[in-house]
Amino acid sequence: MTSVPDNMPNDKQVSIGKRLSRMAQSNWRAIIVFIPYVWLLLFFLLPFFIVAKISLAELQISSPPFSDMIEWTDSGIMTIRLVFDNYLYIISDNLYFDTYVNSLKISVTSTILCLLFGYPIAYGIVRSGPTVKPLLLFAIILPFWTSFLLRVYAWMGLLSDQGTINNLLIRLGIIDDPIRMLYTEFAVYVGIVYTYMPFMILPLYANMEKLDISLNEAAADLGSRPTNTFFKVTLPLTIPGIIAGSLLVFIPATGEYVIPDLLGGGNVQMIGRVLYNEFARNTDWPVAASVAIVLLFLLVLPIIVFQYYQGKASERS
Repeated sequence: MTSVPDNMPNDKQVSIGKRLSRMAQSNWRAIIVFIPYVWLLLFFLLPFFIVAKISLAELQISSPPFSDMIEWTDSGIMTIRLVFDNYLYIISDNLYFDTYVNSLKISVTSTILCLLFGYPIAYGIVRSGPTVKPLLLFAIILPFWTSFLLRVYAWMGLLSDQGTINNLLIRLGIIDDPIRMLYTEFAVYVGIVYTYMPFMILPLYANMEKLDISLNEAAADLGSRPTNTFFKVTLPLTIPGIIAGSLLVFIPATGEYVIPDLLGGGNVQMIGRVLYNEFARNTDWPVAASVAIVLLFLLVLPIIVFQYYQGKASERS
C-alpha cells in the first residue's frame, strides 16, 4: 500500500490553481484590449467631441474665441446653447462647397494615378528575384527617411520656371520658353502622387505576396491567355489590397495642406488650406471646426464602405 506525500497537491488545489491561471490570462487579455480603446478615446473620440463642441458655438471676441456650450443663469439654472449657424453658413457659401468638390476631385484623381502607377510596380516587385526584391522595397521605403518638407521643396526647385526640368527641356531643344508648372494644379498632382505612392504600393505588395502563383499556372494550362488570366484571376484577388491602398492615399490627400500651399501657391484651393485660413488668419474657430467635422464625415464614408466590403468577403469565405 502506497502512501501519498503531504506536500502533494490534491484535486481541489489543482482546480483552484487552474482557475487562477485562467483568470490571470483573461485579465491580461482584457488589459491588452483595453489599452487601444483608451488610446482611441483620448486621441480620437475626445478631440472629436471637443471640435464638435466648438462647431456648435458662436464666434466671440474672447480667448478662446467662441462661446460656451453650457451657461448658468443668475438664478442658477443650467442652459445648453447649441448654434447650428456655422453649418448653415458652410452650406450657403459656395466657397466651401467648391473647395470640397475640388479637394475630392484632386484626391480621387491622385488615388487613381497612384493605383495606375503603383499596381505594376508592386506586381513587378512581387515577381522579381530574391536578390532584387529587397532592393526594390528599400527604394520604395527610402523617401520616408527624408523630411516631407524637404521633398516638397525639392519639387519646387524641379518644377519652377528656372528649375531643372525646364532647363533640361530648353537645352534639349524641345521647348524655347519655360513651361509654367509650379503653382498650378499639375504641380499639386505631381506632389501628391509622388508623396503617397508608397502608401499604395506597400498594401498592394503585401496582398500580392500572398497570392498562389499556381492559380495563374492552372489558368494557363486551361488555355487562358495572360491578359484574360490577369483580369479573371489576379485582379479580383488583389481587390483588398487595392481598396486598402486607395484609402491610405485618398483620406490624407483630401485634407492635404502643405502640398497645395507650397506647390499650388494659393492658386489651388483645397479644404486643408481653408481650414488653416479659418483657424489662423480669420480666427473663426466655430466655422473652422464645422468645416473639419464635415470633412471628417466625408472621409468616414469610404471607411464604412471598406468595412462593409470586408464583412461581405469574410462571409463568402
